[in-house]
Amino acid sequence: MFRTFLTSGYSLMHIYLFRRVASVPVVARYFSRKVLFGLATLLWTGYLFAFSFGHDATGTVAGLLEVLSMTWLAVLFLCFVCLLATDLVALFGRFQPRLAPSLRGWALVAGCLLSAVALVQGLRPPIVQSYEVRLPGLPPERDGTVLVALSDLHLGSLLGPRWLSARVSQIQAERPDMVVLLGDLFEGHSKPPAELLPVFGRLSAPLGVWAVTGNHESHGGGSTNLDLLVRAGFKVLENRWVQAGPGLVIAGVDDSRSRDSGGNESDPIAQAVADHPAGALVLLSHRPPEPDRFTRAGVGLTLCGHTHGGQIWPFGYLVRAANPMLAGKYEFNGTCILVCRGTGTWGPRMRLWRPSEILRVTLRA
Repeated sequence: MFRTFLTSGYSLMHIYLFRRVASVPVVARYFSRKVLFGLATLLWTGYLFAFSFGHDATGTVAGLLEVLSMTWLAVLFLCFVCLLATDLVALFGRFQPRLAPSLRGWALVAGCLLSAVALVQGLRPPIVQSYEVRLPGLPPERDGTVLVALSDLHLGSLLGPRWLSARVSQIQAERPDMVVLLGDLFEGHSKPPAELLPVFGRLSAPLGVWAVTGNHESHGGGSTNLDLLVRAGFKVLENRWVQAGPGLVIAGVDDSRSRDSGGNESDPIAQAVADHPAGALVLLSHRPPEPDRFTRAGVGLTLCGHTHGGQIWPFGYLVRAANPMLAGKYEFNGTCILVCRGTGTWGPRMRLWRPSEILRVTLRA
């Protein structure tokens, strides 16, 4: 369903973009409509081929195909947004009809410039975003505990061992007491590279390295992905809790059931925290859940990801419609929710005004 939705949107944007490009005077002067039609057809079919073949395969050729197709997808989106904004202002050419074609040319320039900025921002290392959270039930001796969280690495053909090694060094430099991974660690469309295992093995913290699954962990070969996490020394929490230390309980939700609701028998959050001992309760959930579900469960701090913060502005406005808690810190009835914008990127290695991040959370009694 997702692929159908993405392909349909991609096709409509393609038709709109190249119809508008053909009306720009400087383009029409040098390129015939047949040439533009041929270019549009080549880019359209090239993307579909790369998305079907490169996304599910491994190797240099597959990686190159995915880089080119996903980068073009982002450029297409940004040019589409700029052109549509111009058309809305110009009433689709009815207002100042002589000026409208030139305005579309400047809109294309703006789209290309935004794409260049997004590419630069997407290639930058993630920032470390620091928070302090007062956690009900946290013993005084646990005051100052440092928890480092990362989500949505999407390791695969675009992000590999070298990129992960730099992130591990970045995490260890924060001297964490606990490290948590919030799902979508792998792109999930092919077997994770074996070279990732020793890199993951460098992650360590006195109170452990904990992980929950994301939706991408269930894409083709989910058991392989989980096996790699376990072999790397991660403790995977699937709808259960563990006492990480005296007075500090950490629980995790299996993403394959995170959208369930209802009573304790069907609600994975209720199942994950059922009968937990006294103390501070931290919940790991790949998707931001509804606030009333974790306030009912007595959770003091929830850490989640999935949204990427929209990744490429203004796409975040659409993402917010499905995920009202898009990124940052939220508080409801005494409980705190931190939504990570993602440490890696999905699709193109591009971000616009929504930088990648690693969360550094200092727990206060």
